[in-house]
Amino acid sequence: MFENLTQNINQAMRTLKGKGRITDINVAATVKEIRKALLDADVNYKVAKTVTDTIKDEAMGRQVLIAVEPGQLLVKIVHEELTKLMGEEKKDINLKGDPAIVLIAGLQGSGKTTFSGKLASHLKKSGRNVLLVACDIYRPAAIDQLKVLGEQVGVEVYAEPDNKNAIQIAQNAIHHAKATNKKIVIVDTRWSSGH
Repeated sequence: MFENLTQNINQAMRTLKGKGRITDINVAATVKEIRKALLDADVNYKVAKTVTDTIKDEAMGRQVLIAVEPGQLLVKIVHEELTKLMGEEKKDINLKGDPAIVLIAGLQGSGKTTFSGKLASHLKKSGRNVLLVACDIYRPAAIDQLKVLGEQVGVEVYAEPDNKNAIQIAQNAIHHAKATNKKIVIVDTRWSSGH
């Protein structure tokens, strides 16, 4: 999700590249694209509107220094507003349980499997013993993708390729995690309207 958002915001910022000054027209066009990028990333409409309205007000209210290009100024303003939206303080993930269980769920194509691998890598680097669990039973390539990601980051992947019961796979994985002293279980799955 964040990669798509970053890409879409970068695309929106390109509309200002090479512009000599910030105007109502180029700010409006850029803000419209940023709002669209936020909505595409499933940010609530009211939140996206508030953020982009603030970005627009900030951009129009600031004096543009001769040394600063309009695009650079707007990038700075967007960064400030997105930082406020996401929370200005960096906080570590709060995991409880023995093992702690993190369920990654969402629609197909939203980047859950990739995110699961990145989260596992981050947690492993911070000294935590992690198990990735392949519970996306609807997309056969998801198991292979998770295994590749797990191998790349040095994290074990629990999978039952022939089992089509995601709950049973997750329960078996938790038993495996306890037996192998894994402290965090990341379950990669997919939401389905019928389940």
